[in-house]
Amino acid sequence: MLRLLCALGLGALLLALSDCRSSQHSLDEKYYLVATNVKLPYWQQVAAGLAKAAAELGVRAEVVGPETYDPKAQHEQFTEALKRKPSGVLVSASDPNLLTADINAAITQGIPVITVDSDAPASKRLTFIGTDNYKAGVTGGQQVAKWLKFRGVVVVYTIPMQNNLYERMHGYSDVFANYPQIKISGVIDTKGDPGIAFDRTMELLDSGTRVDAFVCLVSFACPEVAEVLTRKKVTGKVVVAMDTDDRTLEGIQKGVILATIAQKPFTMAFFGLKVLDDLHHHPPSSLMTNWANDSFSPVPIFVDTGTTLIHRENVERFINERAYATKR
Repeated sequence: MLRLLCALGLGALLLALSDCRSSQHSLDEKYYLVATNVKLPYWQQVAAGLAKAAAELGVRAEVVGPETYDPKAQHEQFTEALKRKPSGVLVSASDPNLLTADINAAITQGIPVITVDSDAPASKRLTFIGTDNYKAGVTGGQQVAKWLKFRGVVVVYTIPMQNNLYERMHGYSDVFANYPQIKISGVIDTKGDPGIAFDRTMELLDSGTRVDAFVCLVSFACPEVAEVLTRKKVTGKVVVAMDTDDRTLEGIQKGVILATIAQKPFTMAFFGLKVLDDLHHHPPSSLMTNWANDSFSPVPIFVDTGTTLIHRENVERFINERAYATKR
């Protein structure tokens, strides 16, 4: 009996060692995600998704990127990541025109690149994993139009050069075009700075400028709008946000923010790393192929991770479900 147990124990050990030797992952394998602003809560959700996927795959992965919105600094971070010969790169393009050359350089070197969150559609990236941003804009536009009763003055907070925000703006604009009595009176370039959103909102209220609705295409803007409205004791405004940082959800609970369009940043990074890992270990014959025109492409041109409209009626359920998910 003892011999049998010893034999079984030795067999299990040999099997485990065999599994380690046959594993497709090597010690020098590492992936990078190049973010636009690592300090924002949104990107912390992205980092959580990357870490979860890395743990499941048994690989190393790291989030890099500027601590403020800085496209030039992101370009430099991308360049530095390439020097380390990564197994693959996920990137959210803060400025597609600036990042396209970097992405193409990586592809030329045989390093797979996937865009997440914000695309660089003119680049040679293999696929984009993120939100259908035009559709998100349409969803937000329909809500704003309904709450305005199809007339009113709207101010929009955005970063114009980002491709994802441009598409959201397009969606809103197309909806508002159906209602001639809804006018966009101002488009505020936040430059990635929450302070600009706060200051410009304060200026609008102090000047007596008519604004019936505040639309935020970036995650950090509407919490600042809500803060100003609360301080000024202004009520009755339509405020539609983007994403689900804690201050946005609190604004919905308090009734200052009417709704937010929730993306899935965790999913973007989680799924993105798994696709990158597969491309690294089972590479196509060439990364230079124009996959958009290839009927036998190994990857889709776009993966829509979906959105959810969060409002007063479902915000508590969303918060509870998210808390449960983080414990899994």
